[in-house]
Amino acid sequence: MFKIVPWSEDLDLSSFYKDAEERGFTNNASQHMLVDCFRKENKWQTWILYYNNEAIGSVAAHSFDDVMGPNTFRVAARTCVFTDKLPQVSLRTKNQIITHQHATSQFLIPACLDWLPDGARAFITSNELEAGTQRLVHRIFGPAMEKSGQMKRVKEVFYRGANQTVWEIFPDRFYEELNKYPRWGSQKWLDEHVEYA
Repeated sequence: MFKIVPWSEDLDLSSFYKDAEERGFTNNASQHMLVDCFRKENKWQTWILYYNNEAIGSVAAHSFDDVMGPNTFRVAARTCVFTDKLPQVSLRTKNQIITHQHATSQFLIPACLDWLPDGARAFITSNELEAGTQRLVHRIFGPAMEKSGQMKRVKEVFYRGANQTVWEIFPDRFYEELNKYPRWGSQKWLDEHVEYA
């Protein structure tokens, strides 16, 4: 069973951090990199994705007013998912991106968007760095989402030590597309995709 929970000091994430480091997710490999780096933001939150009580992913969101103005937030920061620990194959194909059949669209982005205050604008950043999945977001996810009207490329900025592309994500349009396709965690989806011993 999937669950996504806000980060707290009570969570034991030692195995998650170790696994993230071994997989090359350096931005998710410690509390310092995943959580503490956002503590100076006006508002922030990190979430942990669990499958069968094992931490398999993370995401963060934080205020973005220093770059995009008042009531703006950067979402889908520090996104990572250990796809081999999911109950189904997740290859990150263009079709899976368009139909939202991956954990990022099913759980991580909604956690961020649902957390936003009323009237807030949301942005995702991407870059060409090899760390984590940034190049995938930059070259495949962003353009696919822009083509369907869910995101729009806004500008290039130097942010957090790297040249980044800023994309605005439109929550209403995102949810409209997300809800066209099977939602993970629904009983119908679980019956079709999860094998029980």
